[in-house]
Amino acid sequence: MFIGIDIGSTCAKTVVLDKDKNLILKFVQPTGFSSVDTADLIKEKLISNGIKFDENHIFATGYGRVAVPYAKKKITEITCHARGAVHLFNDDNMLLLDIGGQDTKVISIEDGQVRDFLMNDKCSAGTGRFLEIMSNSLALRPVELCDLASKGGGVKISSMCTVFAESEVISLVAKGEKKENIAFAVVDSIADKAVTLCRKLLKDSRNIYLTGGLCNCPFLLERIGDKLNTKVSSCVEAQFAGAFGASLLSLEKSA
Repeated sequence: MFIGIDIGSTCAKTVVLDKDKNLILKFVQPTGFSSVDTADLIKEKLISNGIKFDENHIFATGYGRVAVPYAKKKITEITCHARGAVHLFNDDNMLLLDIGGQDTKVISIEDGQVRDFLMNDKCSAGTGRFLEIMSNSLALRPVELCDLASKGGGVKISSMCTVFAESEVISLVAKGEKKENIAFAVVDSIADKAVTLCRKLLKDSRNIYLTGGLCNCPFLLERIGDKLNTKVSSCVEAQFAGAFGASLLSLEKSA
C-alpha cells in the first residue's frame, strides 16, 4: 500500500493506493488546532482500516507535513498537487488552480511537470477561510452560500482584505440587501482573485482545472470560467489532489 497524507490549514486528506494505482481508501477530516494530533488521528484511522505501517510507503505534504513523524518523506504541496492533478484529470498540460484554506496556488504544468507557479499566501481573501468567514456573517454553511450565490447578482465586494470585506457584508445585511445577492458577491470576489493569479501564467489555450476544498462549488467554477472566457473543470476527488500526488510519488519512488 502507498499512502499520501496532505495536512492543510483547514482539512487533512489521506489517500491509500495499491501498486496498480487503485484507490483503496480515502478520507478527510478537520486539521483542528494541532497538526500533530491530526497526524495521530490519521494513523489511528489507517490502522483501524487494516493498514499495516511496516508494509507501507508514506509520503506527507501540505501545511502540516512536518507534523507527520511516521512519513518516510515530506514533499512540497506544489509538487504533490501537480502530480495528483495530472493523475486525476489525465492531462499532462494544464493550468492548475488550487484554492486552499489559507492560500491560493496557480501551477503551470507541461508534459506532466511543474514549469512555473504563483501563490497568494499573504492574505486569506479569496480562500476557503474567506468563504467560511463570509458564510458565518450570513448565518450559512459554505455549501449553502455557494448554492445561494447562483441565484443572486448585481452586488460587488470591493475590499481586497478579508476583515474589510466582512464589514462590507455586514453593512449590506444591515441595508436589507437580499442574501442571495450578497452570496453572489462573495463567490464573485473569490473568482476575481483566482482569475488575477491565473492570468499571470495563462499563456496558451491549455485546460484549466480547479482543486481544493472549493472544487465542490459549481457556481465558482462557472464564474472563474466566465471571467477567463473558457471552461474550468474539476472532479469529485479534486479536493484530494495533494494526497493523491503524495501517494503516487511514494509508489513511483519505490519502483
